[in-house]
Amino acid sequence: MPEQPAHAPYDALLLLSFGGPEGEGDVVPFLENVTRGRGIPRERLAQVGQHYFLFGGVSPINAQNRGLLHALRKDFADHGVDLPVYWGNRNWAPYLTDTLREMVVDGRRRILVLATSAYASYSGCRQYRENLADALAAVEKEGLPLPRVDKLRHYFNHPGFVRPMVDATLAALDELPANVRGGARLAFTTHSIPTSSADTSGPLDAHGRGGAYVAQHLDVARQIAAAVHEATGTEHPWQLVYQSRSGAPHIPWLEPDICDHLGALHDAGAHAAVMVPIGFVSDHMEVKYDLDTEAVAKARELGLPVTRAATVGADPRFAAGIRDLVLERAAVEQGRVVERCALGGLGPSHDLCPVGCCPARDPRPAAAGGDSPYPRPQEQGAL
Repeated sequence: MPEQPAHAPYDALLLLSFGGPEGEGDVVPFLENVTRGRGIPRERLAQVGQHYFLFGGVSPINAQNRGLLHALRKDFADHGVDLPVYWGNRNWAPYLTDTLREMVVDGRRRILVLATSAYASYSGCRQYRENLADALAAVEKEGLPLPRVDKLRHYFNHPGFVRPMVDATLAALDELPANVRGGARLAFTTHSIPTSSADTSGPLDAHGRGGAYVAQHLDVARQIAAAVHEATGTEHPWQLVYQSRSGAPHIPWLEPDICDHLGALHDAGAHAAVMVPIGFVSDHMEVKYDLDTEAVAKARELGLPVTRAATVGADPRFAAGIRDLVLERAAVEQGRVVERCALGGLGPSHDLCPVGCCPARDPRPAAAGGDSPYPRPQEQGAL
């Protein structure tokens, strides 16, 4: 009997992302998809879409995902991992349901999912799992075979994610004028979310002030700051700050905002700042506009020298890290004991999201979790 491949029992990887418009005519329909069910009028969406119109209506996230798709396929091929990689989005073409249908028609029955969100939260994990459940329900309704879908664990503390961010931070420091570089502060940025969502992020035992969402970001920030100190011999003070708030003013969201933080740094006499977007996998619109446009304009107004570190994007080390996570999960499914790679103090995340992890705002089915309505393979009778 031939030896099974290292990636068995999986027969495909799905790159699952947020999606974004590819032209000015796409902007409002895209935002309608993002805000569906909230009753926001098209006129308001057109106003919100001004960020996209500044860039010709094109979100950079799609090009970034194409780059990552290429990097994953190349890395897999270079290392003998014969696993096809597909791409589907939550809010724009290629749509998740269409891609999942394509995978099923292609004969894929055991699918691993890589979400382009590294941390635990409702919007960064549970909502992707809800979208997967919706897509599975659509495929099942069409009479197609129902695949088993598993999601890769959170990778915020995997070396393939952390080490490119360290190098990007060092490069951003080097871009500052030499006379202010030594006194630069590090501002680690991530997407602000409602404090109620943050407090209930992660498994039940992680719930509390900021939940797993804040704890995971702080863990990554500490690692990067320590590595920068080791590389430069200079200890740069740092803080975790937030960006891209979009909620109603009366609802508490995580703070401080990056622009407010830059003002506070200036008032405190800081020489310069480096913005490090650890909460983002790629340079999409919330990085290009909220940091490169809005925050940079604020820093210029203050007279505060500022640079921005690159995200991991399609870095070959990130692609290699994903390969490591794929083979790790495959080994677990094969019943083998594996050493799980994780930096920092939190250790590797769970493979299967437990019940109560990042609870939904409104109860909805979610795939790839302990509360999934879709059967595990032992219930299906086959691997």
